[in-house]
Amino acid sequence: MGRKVTIIGAGSVGAATAYAMVIQGFASEIVMIDINMDKALGEALDIRQGVPFCNPVSIYAGSYADAKDSDIVILTSGMPRKPGMTRLDLAQANVNITKQIIPQITKYAPNATYVIVANPVDILTYQFYKTSGIPENQIMGAGTILDTARLRARISEYYNVSQQNVHAYVFGEHGDSEFVPWSLANISNIHVDEYPKCIESHGQIITPLVHEDVEEYTRKSGGKIIARKGATFYAIAISVCHLCKALFGAIDSTLTVSTMMHGEYGIEDVSLSTLSLVGPNGNMGKILVPLTDAEIEKLRSSANCLKTIIQGLQF
Repeated sequence: MGRKVTIIGAGSVGAATAYAMVIQGFASEIVMIDINMDKALGEALDIRQGVPFCNPVSIYAGSYADAKDSDIVILTSGMPRKPGMTRLDLAQANVNITKQIIPQITKYAPNATYVIVANPVDILTYQFYKTSGIPENQIMGAGTILDTARLRARISEYYNVSQQNVHAYVFGEHGDSEFVPWSLANISNIHVDEYPKCIESHGQIITPLVHEDVEEYTRKSGGKIIARKGATFYAIAISVCHLCKALFGAIDSTLTVSTMMHGEYGIEDVSLSTLSLVGPNGNMGKILVPLTDAEIEKLRSSANCLKTIIQGLQF
């Protein structure tokens, strides 16, 4: 069975996603679309010439019409975030770009699952829900998947334990109001704060990590990368591929994708990240994990931050 993916936007994120997808070998056809056709042609050709050493895949630059019969459409188009710029500074500019894309892509790929990656991802996901006419289960934002990966990587580094053994999440906006529900964080089913007490230190003093420091690292590391190299794209590309593999999987996976809220935790009419079931039928709904009262308040505060921005936008 074919697995066709269309990537809109051949910039750093789109190209890195296509490259990671080819390396991982789970797509059979990849279409790259960009307003700059030469850029899309160059990226597709560069990747295609390495395919003989990967699983067979057809990768090429095309138009919106070439997205016909796509299983997944990944939206990365938009103005890049520049040093000193917040994700929300991009809001209206990228809303305007997405406004032009939506009718063109949905015309040819009405049955695809849409993965929104461009920033501000929660607002563009909300826009897609409100204006595209695509069923809700077929729309999701990359949300805090990357932030969750950054969080787990930091905890892993701190305790020198495999990332695969760390289970922790970032909820809320993909941005400054995001937060970590520490009540859920564990290493091999041991709460992260209890972990140092449960391992043999061999004479070493192992101190518990400081929640605030880890959250600050998670929240600000993207900006630090941008300041140092101009953009972030490798980790988000790997994160998006992880999401796409879940969409192509045989059973559902739990991921912190950005989806529409319908009263969960007292929040409505905004898109943000909590834990959701994602699988071959798209977004299958949220997992209502038990949060503390303080964590629920943080989630509501994050929702209100997004709503404040949304009120000033024209979709």
